[in-house]
Amino acid sequence: MTAHALLLIGGDLCARTADALDSDAWACTGLRRRAMNAAPGARIDWRRADLADPGTLAGALAGTPFTHLLYAPAPDARTPDAYARAYPHGLRALLEALPHPDRLQRCVLVDSSAVWGPDAADGLVDEDTPPAPRDFRGAAMLEAEALLHDRLPGRGTALRLSGLYGPGRLRLADGLRTGRIVAPDGPGHWANRIHIDDAARACAHLLTLAAPLPCYIGTDDRPRPTADLYDALARLAGGPTPAREARPPDGKRLSNARLRASGWAPAWPDALEGYAACLAAAAVNRRS
Repeated sequence: MTAHALLLIGGDLCARTADALDSDAWACTGLRRRAMNAAPGARIDWRRADLADPGTLAGALAGTPFTHLLYAPAPDARTPDAYARAYPHGLRALLEALPHPDRLQRCVLVDSSAVWGPDAADGLVDEDTPPAPRDFRGAAMLEAEALLHDRLPGRGTALRLSGLYGPGRLRLADGLRTGRIVAPDGPGHWANRIHIDDAARACAHLLTLAAPLPCYIGTDDRPRPTADLYDALARLAGGPTPAREARPPDGKRLSNARLRASGWAPAWPDALEGYAACLAAAAVNRRS
């Protein structure tokens, strides 16, 4: 008998999180703006709803007392309005539409390290580093985090992810292979990455953790100077060494110490090993 009813807002990351949870203990429902064709034996019961349309939300959520929520929205454009709709406005609409909000035990909000600007700290950035967003993306995410903790005190935690990569997320490697991407030159350029399966396991971990802290950073063990990552990844992808271009600092080094201390560990602690496995699998798929 299932003990937990999980509501998922998002796409690939949500699907991978559902796969990481015990199917006997978790019943998973997902919301999408467009209808989904349910495959036989699908892990998630996808329902059509729009966070901006209270009527569709009410119909999709009716009758289900959700105990857990994973909120990992994908803004449909890189604009202030799109990020506001996806993060604070969308989360507020969803929480107000839940039929039994008092039964919600945990909400994990997935956002990103964009809540810190590139000059956030001279050393490693951790959860105690004061947020300092440089643009509308980080500002919208921080507004959603504040709403989360206000509406669900003690029941909400934010997972701030670094750059995702994995199957279907190899655009950087593809660009380096064809020589289209230029590496930044100069100090203050750092690359932080996390494999999408490690991110999904982090989501599943925080959904089940007994007493999570208000926020965690999700990233692997090895931040690298961006140019070093690009050079090594270009070699893995079979491309030329990328050209250099002088740019102002735009990075920071992230620490995953808090998430590791809570019991999570990445299967891919070094992004280059993870990228190598993904590229090898993609090559096999192309040949088959």
